[in-house]
Amino acid sequence: MRKKIIIVTVVAAALALVIMFLILIPTIKSKREAEERAKIAAEYYNDKVEQFEKENVEKYGVDVAFIGDSLTDGYDVAAYYPEFSVVNRGIGGDTTWGVEKRLKTSLYDVNPKVVVMMIGSNNWRDMFDNYERILISLKENLPDSKIVLMSMPPVAGKIADRNHHYAFNNVKIKLLAEKYSYTYVDVHSKLLDTNTDMLRDEYTTDGAHFTPLGYEVITSVLKPVLFELLKNEQ
Repeated sequence: MRKKIIIVTVVAAALALVIMFLILIPTIKSKREAEERAKIAAEYYNDKVEQFEKENVEKYGVDVAFIGDSLTDGYDVAAYYPEFSVVNRGIGGDTTWGVEKRLKTSLYDVNPKVVVMMIGSNNWRDMFDNYERILISLKENLPDSKIVLMSMPPVAGKIADRNHHYAFNNVKIKLLAEKYSYTYVDVHSKLLDTNTDMLRDEYTTDGAHFTPLGYEVITSVLKPVLFELLKNEQ
């Protein structure tokens, strides 16, 4: 009888270990995938910053520098703004923390007449932990540059529930723009489908990133602002 109890105990323990291992497999795999994604993102970030460093000598004193995450990275600003000399300092996957870290290379070393910043989609929960610090740094290091703060655009699909958070964040962005005498540009309302309260289907490829038509809408809103800000600089 005692022997049977021992065998049952051993079998139960072995079974428990197998079950625990099966449970842990997805967790281990998910962790490895997350680490690999983080590694790729870090490499991309560093490569882009190096690219910016190489561009700065020839691009010093441009009309407009665009800075942000993938929404800016994927924006062919040279094609959409042929009237101005421009640089694109967007990095896919970036956050307010990444932008703050690279301000010197991305903006200060190129000394643009106007800075256009759209950031926060990748860290919308904590973006205001350092967003204002970025604005203060811009004021101190680019005192003669005009700063344009873009609203966060709406999203759709599986992440559509973020839209009410984005709307709240946009109120804060606008208030900060007023505080520092910066220009606030609302693209959120121009891209929003008021029937669904989401980013319009024709403006997005995946619920977050823009189609060419989406970028055309943004350009139509932003270009008159840039003309006004640069009218005495040309």
